[in-house]
Amino acid sequence: MSANTTITTSLPVMEQFYTIQGEGYYQGNAAYFIRLGGCDVGCVWCDVKESWDADAHPKWEVADLVTEAAQHPGRLAVVTGGEPLMYNLDELTAQLQQAGFRTNIETSGAYPLSGHWNWICLSPKKFKAPLPEVIPFANELKIIVYNKSDFQWAEEFAAQVNSACKLYLQPEWSVSKKVTPLIIDYVKAHPKWEISLQTHKYLDIP
Repeated sequence: MSANTTITTSLPVMEQFYTIQGEGYYQGNAAYFIRLGGCDVGCVWCDVKESWDADAHPKWEVADLVTEAAQHPGRLAVVTGGEPLMYNLDELTAQLQQAGFRTNIETSGAYPLSGHWNWICLSPKKFKAPLPEVIPFANELKIIVYNKSDFQWAEEFAAQVNSACKLYLQPEWSVSKKVTPLIIDYVKAHPKWEISLQTHKYLDIP
């Protein structure tokens, strides 16, 4: 299911850092984040809009990225963006796994799936919906809740993911005080869902 068959050995990297995963299923785990540059999904509330322009970020050789990640004791690598599936990630994930990493991705699913993943977090966006063929592979469905209509949006995708997929509702940070009470009520009424919080923002860590 690769976006293309060309082996990608260098990628535009906005930032890479060792931190604590702040949200979703792996919340609280030490993780090495690789944030790729480039995104055309266009979320108006995106908190990393500086990632959108791929040309604004230096290209890193995959081998150098893996070497940098391996300097830290954690062996969970999270590839995010931007929209990381704009690129073929087969080589990146193969080298990370050869170095002993579990590979996680956070994606909107708007591009074909590539790479070898231990965990796929699908976070669909209304601005550019995920490809139907990506949805069944999600281990985690994370819906960002900005307003009440997002609950119906969430249910549309909950009906499409596999039965083992974890379901999360996460308040969009800028309106969290308004929507968090709505999410609490919704989860109480629909307990198949769980609440995901951006705990790294509460803890003030990258």
